[in-house]
Amino acid sequence: MSEEHVYPPAELYLDGLRGKCPRCHQGRMIQGLLAIAPNCDVCGLDFSFADTGDGPAIFVMTIAGFIVVGAAWFIEVVYMPPYWVHAAVLAPLSIIVCVGLLRPAKGLLIALQYFNKAEEGRREQ
Repeated sequence: MSEEHVYPPAELYLDGLRGKCPRCHQGRMIQGLLAIAPNCDVCGLDFSFADTGDGPAIFVMTIAGFIVVGAAWFIEVVYMPPYWVHAAVLAPLSIIVCVGLLRPAKGLLIALQYFNKAEEGRREQ
């Protein structure tokens, strides 16, 4: 007997990217820059299940790497500037891309954990 896989609705992805509660779609699940709220201020969903670990950072580093290396290559090939210009342009670009993507990535992974009822693995005894 096979179970049919249920795919998350598109609204779940949007809520995760915006840092909204995956259950009520209104409350905030992320406070400040990256802190996970203890619970939703609208529906009271407890976010203690949320443990993203290093997942968001890995995704962001990979995406940012492609963007920054691509920009460095483009600047070098088209303009051939001195190294200090690379540093002056690419250091802020790296910071902006990494910080800008980290919060949405964390929210998305928390929303997907909620939908899939993901929890820490346990062994039966």
